[in-house]
Amino acid sequence: MMSALDIRGVLASLLLISPVLAHGDHSHVPEGSATSEDPIDSTLWIHMVLMGLAFGIIFPLGMVLGIVRSRWHVPIQTIGTAIAIVAYFLGHAHKGRQFAKNAHASFANTLMFFLAAQVVLGIYLKLHLSKGIHGRIRRVIVILHGILGKAMPIISWVQMLFGGIAALGFCRDDHLGQCLAHFIMGSAFIAYGILLTILLLVGQYWLRRTGRSQEFFDSLVIAAWGCVNTFTEHRWGGPWVHNDLQHTTMGIVWWCAGLLGIWLSRKRNGRPKRNLIPAIVILLTGYAMSGHPQHSMISTMVHTIFGYTLMAAGLTRIIEISFVLRDRSSVSVDGSDPNSFQYLTPFLLYASGFLFMGATEEQMQLLEDAEITHVSYVLILYSIAFVLFLFVNILLHIYAVHAWPESTKPTHSRTSSIEDNDAAVGPSKPRRARPNAAYMNGHVHTPSENQRIQDAEAFELQGLISDEEDEAKLPNDERLGAKRLEDEESAPLFAKERD
Repeated sequence: MMSALDIRGVLASLLLISPVLAHGDHSHVPEGSATSEDPIDSTLWIHMVLMGLAFGIIFPLGMVLGIVRSRWHVPIQTIGTAIAIVAYFLGHAHKGRQFAKNAHASFANTLMFFLAAQVVLGIYLKLHLSKGIHGRIRRVIVILHGILGKAMPIISWVQMLFGGIAALGFCRDDHLGQCLAHFIMGSAFIAYGILLTILLLVGQYWLRRTGRSQEFFDSLVIAAWGCVNTFTEHRWGGPWVHNDLQHTTMGIVWWCAGLLGIWLSRKRNGRPKRNLIPAIVILLTGYAMSGHPQHSMISTMVHTIFGYTLMAAGLTRIIEISFVLRDRSSVSVDGSDPNSFQYLTPFLLYASGFLFMGATEEQMQLLEDAEITHVSYVLILYSIAFVLFLFVNILLHIYAVHAWPESTKPTHSRTSSIEDNDAAVGPSKPRRARPNAAYMNGHVHTPSENQRIQDAEAFELQGLISDEEDEAKLPNDERLGAKRLEDEESAPLFAKERD
């Protein structure tokens, strides 16, 4: 039998020569049309299903397994590569509906080239060559392999969007501009939701290391994106056409608010601070979109639901920061146990992105011709958002259980209640306990819990050693003032500042 490396080598060779062997047939496409009148045949359906399976599920899963150094990384990526190659040839061998030249067909070879490069780099690393020149270039290969692997989901997302557009013959001629706006902005909302999910579940330690609040990065992106929108939504020098003014003013609001959010993201002493500016920007954007004038009733209703969903995302973000977290970075110290309310904002951003991508003029016309109501269509888009949100949570769970295996250990109900009470008070209140002490039910502290206890006791002992002897020398009034200051420093606010 061939080994896994031999199989991957054969697959890589086939992939490299596939652009030469595979070709399409555009002769049956009428002049000036994007597609022929033929229906999509079973071969093309299989191509779409297999490509979605490989690039939408298997490769992202393999990427996470590679990050955590799992032994399943190579087998999963090998299976995905084999499926992708088969699907690639099927995409050029189908009958039925034919297509004019499009971005999906042009970008396919680029995507497969990236896949081939990733396979070759993976095979090289799997050979464990470390002598001579290999020892010097191996580190570069590791970095390049990681970059390509993490970029693959983004590239795959773009190609899948191109595929859907090509299959329906959309986004050509006069429809190109509004298609770009809907798909780029919709994808941006989904990407924002994914980033919020990552920061919520596994990104709290990284966020602390940066010394910045989350709103700093949010506001920075908002300001940059607002500058782009301000100067690209209208063709300067030409007449102001439909919705130009609303799009341009929205860009101005974004960069103005973004600058304010950057300024408010730090305290006077330089420490990071939460603020509500990005949430307000999301809410205002949803308000503007809910009243966006449209050409048809179904388009108006879909844009209205999109606006309401985006407004809900901004409102839930405001509630989360102000009332759930109370300006803290997270409910728990390590961010491993977020409040259930915190999941609302990311999910609503997912749903907003799909609603906006699904609201182009051609899609609305297709729905109107098919007599599909906006209610059914919105429910379908929400269903897709639920599925993507589930998949992202699964991937983050796989990463978290490998990065912090101690977080998966079961605890006694009494222990859970103690931890829940601590979380309700705040992650910053140190638990007064002896080092390496156990809970009353015999549960031993995990290493991370022991470290937090030791840090808390070190702070307490430092205060006792430095201040206890001098306290007796103080008059009664000053002694009470020192005691009050000590109580304030041991309150949740001080520990939150320390984190």
